[in-house]
Amino acid sequence: MYGMSGPHLIRGSVSLPEAELMWRFSRSSGPGGQHVNTSDSQVELRFDLARTEALPEMWKRRALERLASRLVDGVISVRASEHRSQWRNREAAAVRLAALLAEATAPPPRPRRPTRVPRGINERRLREKKQRSETKRGRSAKDWG
Repeated sequence: MYGMSGPHLIRGSVSLPEAELMWRFSRSSGPGGQHVNTSDSQVELRFDLARTEALPEMWKRRALERLASRLVDGVISVRASEHRSQWRNREAAAVRLAALLAEATAPPPRPRRPTRVPRGINERRLREKKQRSETKRGRSAKDWG
């Protein structure tokens, strides 16, 4: 497809390959008045994640694993119908797909290193707890009668 606002980057220098994008258009249920009944403004963008050569192998494995619940035969599908024009919906779908792939191919976060509670803080907590206990016991120990 020609004329789109440039390649949609996933991350770094990797972008969505135009040749591997499959577009489908249908009538949108959104705003548009009489025009909505005659134009195919809803866009469905499909990308064959399982067979693509555009992504590095590691990214592809990561994305297939993380997006498994959204895939149908290895193909990811994104819809856009919030705009009245097909052109703007195409842009929205492409941006949404690129963002989805960027999130799915991101490296996993570093594992959290467990830290210990400093001894001073623990001792202070126990000391305050003991003081509070003494205060409450002092209230009930006295014979008020």
